[in-house]
Amino acid sequence: METTIDVARPQVLFQRASTSVADQRIFVAKLAVATILVAAGGYLALRPEMAVSIAGMVLLGAVFTHMVELQHQCLHHSAFIRSRLHRLVGVPLGLPMLVSYSHYRVRHLQHHKYLGTSQDSEFFGFDIRKPVTYRALLRGLFDFRRLVIVLREIVRSYRGTWEYDMGQIGERRKREIVNEYRAISLLLVAVLGLLVTDFAEQVARLWLIPLIFATPMHFLVELPEHILCDTDTTDVLRNTRSIRGSRLSTWFTNGNNLHIEHHAAMAVPINRLGERHVDVERHAKYVQRSYPSFYRLVLQEAARNSRVTG
Repeated sequence: METTIDVARPQVLFQRASTSVADQRIFVAKLAVATILVAAGGYLALRPEMAVSIAGMVLLGAVFTHMVELQHQCLHHSAFIRSRLHRLVGVPLGLPMLVSYSHYRVRHLQHHKYLGTSQDSEFFGFDIRKPVTYRALLRGLFDFRRLVIVLREIVRSYRGTWEYDMGQIGERRKREIVNEYRAISLLLVAVLGLLVTDFAEQVARLWLIPLIFATPMHFLVELPEHILCDTDTTDVLRNTRSIRGSRLSTWFTNGNNLHIEHHAAMAVPINRLGERHVDVERHAKYVQRSYPSFYRLVLQEAARNSRVTG
């Protein structure tokens, strides 16, 4: 829904805040929960009962998606007090979905800097400037082309031809990205090796099939951020969407539902964004109560565009 904007300046929305010991403990607790869920999903995925196994693989796909959202917090250095821990933890969080932490970080911070301009470039691409159609949504849901792009980046990292294509970055950052793609390649080689052994079925259940489930799940998490918002302004109160959501959706997306709050002060620990939502409801243009209400909005827009093009 569109909200009526309060012209008064938000009181706390743009205030900065550093990561505290309490914030770090909350993030470590999230990591512990994710680890437990991976173990539970893995146990269920390997069960002989097909329905139970499918449930386990879906759970693993959901946790892979959740881990990328935890990685997102590491990108902003708002999870730990010590800066060096963010990459140390962030790299493995992205491995199940083959996401390079440092490449994601460079592109994502550029997205924050240039949101609302022609230089904006999010790491997980869905062109919000194009009309929303059923075809575009289906293409985004099943965007396995990204995995091919990862393979291309791996080849470039070994050939010494990898270059950042969205501007200039330092040599140290470039080396980190190249090394991460090489690490991803070692994971893929290990998987390929296991696929020709007696462990092929286990690999499929524990990673390959969950990755197939995770791809559309991640798209649905990322979709609400800026789609159907004002794309020709740098005002975060107009070019970004927040969703109040439930405790479950806030946990699962790691606060990605509070996206206006995040763009207003991107270094604020995710667990503190909720206290800023009152300002968002008073001042922002695009605020939804729940994810179902947002997805209905998108499907209605896709239906309208389909009638026009049909």
